[in-house]
Amino acid sequence: MRTNSPLAVDPAMRAAAVTDRILTDLASSDYRAVVVDSPPGAGKSTLVIRAAGNLVAGNERPMIVAQTNNQVDDLIIRLAREHPEIPIGRLSGGDYRPSPVVADVCTVGTNIAALAACQIVVGTSAKWALDRDSQFGWAILDEAYQMRSDKLLQIVERFDRGLFVGDPGQLDPFTVAETERWTGLPHDPTKNGVSVMLQHNPQTPVHELPVSWRLPASAAPTIQEAFYPLSEFTSGTKAGTRTLQFRTMGFGSTALDETLEMAATTGWALHELPRRHVPRTDSETIQTAADLAARLLDRGAVGFCEHHPDGRELQASDIAIGVAHRDQADLARVALTRTGNPTASRITVDNANRLQGREYEVVIVMHPLSGRRDASSFHLEAGRLCVLTSRHRQACIVVARAGITDLLDSHPSTEPIHLSVPAKFPDGWQANQVVMAHLAQHRVGA
Repeated sequence: MRTNSPLAVDPAMRAAAVTDRILTDLASSDYRAVVVDSPPGAGKSTLVIRAAGNLVAGNERPMIVAQTNNQVDDLIIRLAREHPEIPIGRLSGGDYRPSPVVADVCTVGTNIAALAACQIVVGTSAKWALDRDSQFGWAILDEAYQMRSDKLLQIVERFDRGLFVGDPGQLDPFTVAETERWTGLPHDPTKNGVSVMLQHNPQTPVHELPVSWRLPASAAPTIQEAFYPLSEFTSGTKAGTRTLQFRTMGFGSTALDETLEMAATTGWALHELPRRHVPRTDSETIQTAADLAARLLDRGAVGFCEHHPDGRELQASDIAIGVAHRDQADLARVALTRTGNPTASRITVDNANRLQGREYEVVIVMHPLSGRRDASSFHLEAGRLCVLTSRHRQACIVVARAGITDLLDSHPSTEPIHLSVPAKFPDGWQANQVVMAHLAQHRVGA
């Protein structure tokens, strides 16, 4: 059962109405599970923290399941800030060493017995899978769509009821194993746990968070059309609420400065390099992405938004470069040291898997299909492009060689069709076409 909230004039009111319905379902005994689908930046962590507090207030002792140690630490810090009166435990491995901030706000233990006094216990799915003795009334599963169903099966006996919160449009769970042998089976271990759970429990209520507080008004419609065509969400800010300005003029009429001006004016820019087939470690593309990031700092980019109406100068920590492969990230970090900006090396550079869940003011994306001869399933994956193009609050700049649209037209989607496997929608081919059609309106040629 999928619930949809009516459009409201005020995004905050609309989001609050959906949250109230989610919390009502949590308080009800009618369902053993509740699913919350969330677009990028819609407040998944905020919902998790509020739900945990409500459960404790109702004399429950929830377990919280995250997918990485960084996610666990971030949740613990936010839980402690929002609920300082609640004792929090961190279920960890023996080799885990908490940061001083985490150590100050929670109890760290390698087993549940050591956390007996804690009213909320947080751990990774991998660590929870090693627990064989505890039993909880509720589990809150954060980033649930990034959790493989075999991981869910390992921990599902630890709790009676579950709140599954995640983003269905981003990257599927990662596995290094060949997956074809399980395709079509009713308990495919490589599928995400939410989809498998819903397949076997179709009566489970599914809510959709209706507002992205991260994406600006210039980005939300495109991201929604490309990656969430069956959903309906809006930006939490109006057009003009967020703007980007520069303290200095451009250094001549260069393509770099034209690209930055385009991004500042419209929220998007496509910096298009000459058409050429190149390896994925193409030095020109990588250096261009680094130069654009450094130029933002050189020109003193200032972001105006609902939190900083008088403006705040962007720092290196406000900028990210997103890539598809780790070797591209390594080379981009080296390229940043060649830009001459002393703080450029502090700019975040990472692949889509590691950028998932993070947020920046400006993101520079090296398009996964740039310079390729073919459109492989890896580089076409909708979730990868969704992560890369939905991390920003102000602007997204895409760096790519010309010819991606032609590549898409000459390599239409050819994914095999399997019995008993619902078609993935939207597929990567369709999502890339939508994004490239939009970027064509913001193109700057090198």
